[in-house]
Amino acid sequence: MTLYTLDDIIKNIVKSALINFVFALFCALFGAIYEIFSHEVYSYFMIYAFAIPLVMGTAFYILILRFAKRKPERISVSFWNMAIATLTFGSIFKGVIDIYGTTNRLIIVYPVAAAVLVVFAIASYLMQREKQEEAIVEVV
Repeated sequence: MTLYTLDDIIKNIVKSALINFVFALFCALFGAIYEIFSHEVYSYFMIYAFAIPLVMGTAFYILILRFAKRKPERISVSFWNMAIATLTFGSIFKGVIDIYGTTNRLIIVYPVAAAVLVVFAIASYLMQREKQEEAIVEVV
């Protein structure tokens, strides 16, 4: 079992926040370019796909760094980032489907998978918290 210091955990969170910010910029640029070539057919899923990594990623991690007493470890951050990526790609895919003018029943997979990943992220954070508290009790 590898133990990480608080500095390692904070660096990982800051790195994830920056990556999500760059990902949000890429999604905004991709959506803008796609809308230019969409023959004036628009989809809110495509237009606002950048908001998912911006809010769930960058803003959330900034709030975690500022207000959380216990920082999430890598496994929780990884599950959370997978949920962000799943929702973002699902939103972009839904936007492409809307602009193309068709439907797809399998689009429901993206929010369901993202919800499962969010549950895993929260569960791993809560288990990490219990382990840290047990370790503190054992040391004392």
